[in-house]
Amino acid sequence: MLFNSLQFLIFFPLITILYFALPHKYRAGLLLIASCVFYMAFIPAYILILFFLIVIDYIAGILIEDAKGNRRKLFLLMSLAANIGVLAIFKYYYFINENLLRIANFLDLNYPTPLLRIILPIGLSFHTFQAMSYTIEVYRSRQKAERNPIVYALYVMFYPQLVAGPIERPQHLIHQFYERHSFDYKRVTDGIKLMAWGLFKKVVIADRLAILVNQVYGAPQDYTGLPLILATVFFSFQIYCDFSGYSDIAIGAAQVMGFNLMNNFNRPYFSKSIAEFWKRWHISLSTWFRDYLYIPMGGNRVGRDRWRFNIFVTFLVSGLWHGANWTYVIWGALNGFYMLCSYGTGGLRKKINNFTGLERYRPLHNYIRILLTFSMVSFAWIVFRSKNMSDAIYIITHIFRGTGGAETGHLKSGLTGLGLSNHELAIAAASILFMEFVHVVQRHRSIRHMLSERPAWFRWTIYYSLLFGIIFFGVFKDTQFIYFQF
Repeated sequence: MLFNSLQFLIFFPLITILYFALPHKYRAGLLLIASCVFYMAFIPAYILILFFLIVIDYIAGILIEDAKGNRRKLFLLMSLAANIGVLAIFKYYYFINENLLRIANFLDLNYPTPLLRIILPIGLSFHTFQAMSYTIEVYRSRQKAERNPIVYALYVMFYPQLVAGPIERPQHLIHQFYERHSFDYKRVTDGIKLMAWGLFKKVVIADRLAILVNQVYGAPQDYTGLPLILATVFFSFQIYCDFSGYSDIAIGAAQVMGFNLMNNFNRPYFSKSIAEFWKRWHISLSTWFRDYLYIPMGGNRVGRDRWRFNIFVTFLVSGLWHGANWTYVIWGALNGFYMLCSYGTGGLRKKINNFTGLERYRPLHNYIRILLTFSMVSFAWIVFRSKNMSDAIYIITHIFRGTGGAETGHLKSGLTGLGLSNHELAIAAASILFMEFVHVVQRHRSIRHMLSERPAWFRWTIYYSLLFGIIFFGVFKDTQFIYFQF
């Protein structure tokens, strides 16, 4: 079920009303049933995969807690093998098989294994990672094994964050299902405001930008120069608004019912370095890889060469997490390369800043750093968004060639045939500027809290403006969220 669908517009208030109407002891059961209905709106049969993993990990958590010595590790490994195995079959089988077939053909060997395309269950990478964090935390004795099967199933299946996160930790979420949440007007309205803001980012910005991005990236060989630049910049904002929009709706929906989910984005395009960007972008996944891959490999507590290796492998695996395609692997490797260069050139950059005197002009220096970081991130998004490496290489090698139809010097001629009219381009640009203005305003404090201190007429003017903006400028085509495919 999509957050930007009529189904959800009916589903959410109905479930929320029932949630507050029912006695506390029935609420977890209601939310679990609602989460099943929510997930089955996609491909109903795939809920059996979720049930399979839930049973495995529920039992594994109890066995790990009750076991001693090496048996604890054995039960953990069995749980992780089940989760990673399901992920490998449904997400990576075709990718691995296809590449083995290519190697076999190159070596002139017989390779009889069939190439089967298996439909990827929605959000599989998200709920397997959330499930693995549970068994790992139980193994580390940081979380008690959950004995209530309904509560544990709800931890994995809680519908607001089921298919695209945030990826929660058991210490943060499980205890909240035992807490009594009464109806609180301020909390409920704050949650609805965040949901509205997320919906604005999704339907007004992301889905409009997607029209142009899909047009250009669908057949990049038809374009050079300006259209490729515009599509790449637009995709940077599209993927941010699409994913952060989902996170805002998820966090807001949970907040309405009294649940607190972790923040997943913190104005990432205002980052002044690649390292800072990854502290602000998809925070729940970045911290997951930090805690469960980077640090267990040794983190920065090892020699310099091993530390570099740990960083690069972490980004490489994070790229593969996003999808079974070489574009994602290369994207992850490119970001790992960025990080290593960032750490390795710190002294050189400091000397350049001292020589040029940029340190004396701190605001200008910061703007330059933000622009450079955004440019590097956007360049990496080219590989991420391209259908294959052939398209990515074409875009990279042609993005600054000519103006894609604007050789006569008329900017307008370079933007024709890209799927958006001049009016729609103006709406897209204005929407992005409005969003960034909001980001600047709330850099120290949530705009929801700032508005609550304003007079009623001012607050409601803003609320109605946002609502009318969604209604009149939104693109309502039940477009899936980008991260559903992961």
